Amino acid sequence: MSRICSICGKAPQTGNHIVRHGLAKVKGGIGLHTTAVTPRRFLPNLHRVHALVDGAPKTIYACAACIKSGRVVKAPARKPAPAAN
Repeated sequence: MSRICSICGKAPQTGNHIVRHGLAKVKGGIGLHTTAVTPRRFLPNLHRVHALVDGAPKTIYACAACIKSGRVVKAPARKPAPAAN
């Protein structure tokens, strides 16, 4: 599964996890010092949803922001199959 929203194209972004040690100058210390910088990824909040795509129900991956804003039109629930006797 690619981690890309089918609606808006939101994808993973890169950043850094920064570790700082020391006491802040405001609190009487000599200031914070950066001791480690580790690369990290910010992943989008994707959900698998059943949506109408071109009038047909289809399973897509959409981010929570698209679902909450109403950009995803959910597919109607399928009717259960009749019981065989």
